[in-house]
Amino acid sequence: MRLPTRKAEKERIQRQEIDNYLTPAKITAMERELENLKKSQRGPAAEEVARLAQMGDLSENAGYQFAKQNLRRINDRITILEERLKHAIPIDQSQSDGKVRIGSTVTLTNQGKTTVFEILGSVESNPFKGKISYSSPLGASLIGHGAGEIVEVSINDQKFLYTIEKVS
Repeated sequence: MRLPTRKAEKERIQRQEIDNYLTPAKITAMERELENLKKSQRGPAAEEVARLAQMGDLSENAGYQFAKQNLRRINDRITILEERLKHAIPIDQSQSDGKVRIGSTVTLTNQGKTTVFEILGSVESNPFKGKISYSSPLGASLIGHGAGEIVEVSINDQKFLYTIEKVS
């Protein structure tokens, strides 16, 4: 049984901006996952639903309810992947004009500590692995700047100064 979604939640989802910037590797991984779901998971899940539906009363058939939920989860994931791939904007990481842009790898220095970040879309961001979103406070502040520049980033009423050492 699905729980109703509150009006506020529906409005939040509608206002949410979806980031379509993806690396070619991420696009390929999503295409492989979509193919796997369609070819090897959806068919057996649908067969399981049909098999369990023949066992009688569907309202009290826990196996049927579980199988139906699993099939719904697979179909939902397929829909999400198809939409993401339909609107995907591939990040070209081969261009380097010396300015920070989506797809750049940036070497920064802050208080003597050197850090390397890759500027990507929010779907692939993982600060612990050195991947930050172009829409994050640091990523947004770096866009358009070049090596040798000092960038000021404000986070929670604190200001941080980063020196861009290298852009590739």
